[in-house]
Formats: sequence, C-alpha cells, structure tokens
Amino acid sequence: MYSIHRLQFLRNMLVSTATGLVTLVILLIAPLGLAAVITCTLAVTLASFCIGAVSDRVLAWLETGQARQMLERR
Repeated sequence: MYSIHRLQFLRNMLVSTATGLVTLVILLIAPLGLAAVITCTLAVTLASFCIGAVSDRVLAWLETGQARQMLERR
C-alpha cells in the first residue's frame, strides 16, 4: 500500500505533466522560438506542481484543525 505522501506526489506529477503537455501544444501552434516554448512549458509545469503541493499542505493543515475541533466538542 502506498503512503499518502507518495500518492499526493504522484497526483501532483500527473496534473503538472498534463498541464505542461497542454501548454506545449498551445505554444507550438503560436509562432514562437523553440527556446521560448520550452521555457514557458517548463515554467507552467513547475508552477502547477508547486501549487498542487502547497494546496495539499494547506488542506492537511485545515483537516488537522477540524479534527482537533471535533475532539474538543466531545
């Protein structure tokens, strides 16, 4: 069984790869140089991965606080 961190990492990799591929296709249609296409695609892929990782941490923090509140109510 996979740990939750490995599953989150895998999900973030899949989402960022898909986003990067879509960006690559869009940028290849535009009349840009190859270096600009590669740079923009890598920037979008990295940004997508970072946003996914940060959102996972925020959700984990919020869930911890919610669980603590539920325990205090009992």
